Amino acid sequence: MVRAIGLLSGGLDSTLACRILKDQGVDVIAVHFSTGFCLNDHRRVIRRRKDQGKDLSNDALRAGAHLDIPVEVIDISREYFQQVLLQPKYGYGSAMNPCLDCRIFMLRKAKDLMAEYDAQFVFTGEVLDQRPMSQHFRALQTVERESGLEGLLLRPLSAKLLPPTIPEKMGWVDREKLLGIRGRSRKVQMALAEKYGIVDYPQPAGGCCVLVDPNFARRLQDYLLHRPTEVMDLRDILLLKVGRHFRLHEGLKLIVGREEAENNFLRLRFPDRIRLQTVGVQGPVAILDGEVRAEEDLLLAARITARYADKTSDSAVVPVAVHSPAGWVRTWEVPPAEETLVKSLHVG
Repeated sequence: MVRAIGLLSGGLDSTLACRILKDQGVDVIAVHFSTGFCLNDHRRVIRRRKDQGKDLSNDALRAGAHLDIPVEVIDISREYFQQVLLQPKYGYGSAMNPCLDCRIFMLRKAKDLMAEYDAQFVFTGEVLDQRPMSQHFRALQTVERESGLEGLLLRPLSAKLLPPTIPEKMGWVDREKLLGIRGRSRKVQMALAEKYGIVDYPQPAGGCCVLVDPNFARRLQDYLLHRPTEVMDLRDILLLKVGRHFRLHEGLKLIVGREEAENNFLRLRFPDRIRLQTVGVQGPVAILDGEVRAEEDLLLAARITARYADKTSDSAVVPVAVHSPAGWVRTWEVPPAEETLVKSLHVG
């Protein structure tokens, strides 16, 4: 039996690619590479307590279960950060998204797995011209060449628009049963999903990668300016995805929750940080990340926290409690920070 390794994000395109090849009798082994920058995974972590009872499993695992194919989830976050994100050979997209380097890196990893799984080729759910940076014809050729998979990388959704691959030439797959989809429209994919009974898939258009978000890009750039990258860990990445971020000074940042789920996340996941919270008035949870040098740092953080409280019209000050991991609590009544001050410190 012919065996192939497929990159499965859990999105519609990669799910369809797996289904198309499985229908041709290919033994599909799916791999999902976790970079730490998937927005859908982060939303599940943030909302886990709020959405108890709902299916919050990884999108790729859910798709694999639906298709009845094995899925291996591989954490590449540390390698990805150091080897791809910091110095991408092909640069960034509109924000901090190293799309070409990302694809190349993952496909090299998939190539390394071919011998372990006795697989004959690798495939993806990429669609020609769907994404401007990484899926035009030349980019697809570059990815294939740089990954070391020349002739062995099949894109079932656009195969009829691309040069025949070795799997097609060898008769491992029937080229006539592959597709010729091109562009950003998802009408063909959605029609196929309905045909195959695939109903539970995340919204398309690249929504999973938080690196394309301009706000996140600003936070990440700020982080890289003020923290040594060699000590970055998963919690640092998670924190960059949450709330409003304010740079108080070069060694200290304030993160203010924007909603109940984020407030709970900050309170429960970062008990080792100084926490600020309004008292007697509904408001956000905020935490400090870095070194507090003086009491003025705490007062400034309290004023910014107060800025986002639900204040009554005649309130001149807002009580804000500062909780230390050491156990002490101090409460100040502070005037909310002025809009101009907030904007000057805001980094995303």
